[in-house]
Amino acid sequence: MKNKSGKRHIRYFIIIFLILAILYWTAVNVLVSAVLVPSFMEKLEAFERISEQSYAEQVQASELQQNASAMNLIGRTWAQNADREEVEVISEDGYRLKGVIFRPQSAKEQAGSEDSHHWAVLLHGYTGSKEMMYSYALRYVRDGYRVLTPDFRCQGESEGDYIGLGATDSRDLLKWIELILERDPEAGIVLHGLSMGASAALILSGMEEVPDCVRAIISDCAFTDAYSMFREKIGSWFHLPAFPVVDSARLMILLRAGYDLKETSPLEAVARSRIPTLFIHGEEDRMIPAAMCHELYDCAACPKEIMIVEGAGHAQAAEKDPEEYFRRTEAFLKKYAE
Repeated sequence: MKNKSGKRHIRYFIIIFLILAILYWTAVNVLVSAVLVPSFMEKLEAFERISEQSYAEQVQASELQQNASAMNLIGRTWAQNADREEVEVISEDGYRLKGVIFRPQSAKEQAGSEDSHHWAVLLHGYTGSKEMMYSYALRYVRDGYRVLTPDFRCQGESEGDYIGLGATDSRDLLKWIELILERDPEAGIVLHGLSMGASAALILSGMEEVPDCVRAIISDCAFTDAYSMFREKIGSWFHLPAFPVVDSARLMILLRAGYDLKETSPLEAVARSRIPTLFIHGEEDRMIPAAMCHELYDCAACPKEIMIVEGAGHAQAAEKDPEEYFRRTEAFLKKYAE
């Protein structure tokens, strides 16, 4: 009887263990969707709370808010009447990725663009879209650049199942560069990214396949590695312990989205980079701490400069002082990309 009872207890233990394991992996699966699938995020009640928390973490100075509103309005208004072309590429895994090319319109701007073959590719941040880069596009177009603003996969108008956190985005960026070279084989390309967009550009800078036509990078508030970012957000957004949740999510992302959080590392990439890079960060950034910018700068093997903006939060460096921001970026590009 004891033997039968012992076997029954073992079966119960196994059943309970399997149920708990299934529940755990289901929860991890939901967590990954909540972070990497925008359509799923919007269905969660927690999404509004996360958005409110992210907004609260920004510097709320009236000057910043006014500049942000003005830049957004001016950029979107300009884009409606600009010389623009809708374009698309197909990613290595078959997704249609959408973007817009802007061309200078005035005689002076057009001459600068055609003679110099200058291009700028402007890269938005996490859960963003190309529209958030239109105010930056306006500045580049005025300087005679032809500008490409793409939507990253699974964001904006682009297809995709999962946000790439810079991993798949850096591969997709190669497709956009191919498109530019098909139109202008003599193109010299600047990559200017915010947050995840900056991280994607930095990852590309360390790849063997990075084309020689990429002349410079403006990296505004990039992170050092996706694993550290994921670990921090699991705690601050969902109040979950890093262990074992983050490593479980890492495995789930590898299985579902096809990339490894620990290998998604701008920090490792810049140690191999030879592309001149201007590292920009808001000193009061509470989403991606400015310490990460210093790490990236210190580790970078490329020609480099750093700009830490006092009083600016995440992706607020341009909004803090637009004229100084673009003065510094233009000076850097004249030094290294023209």
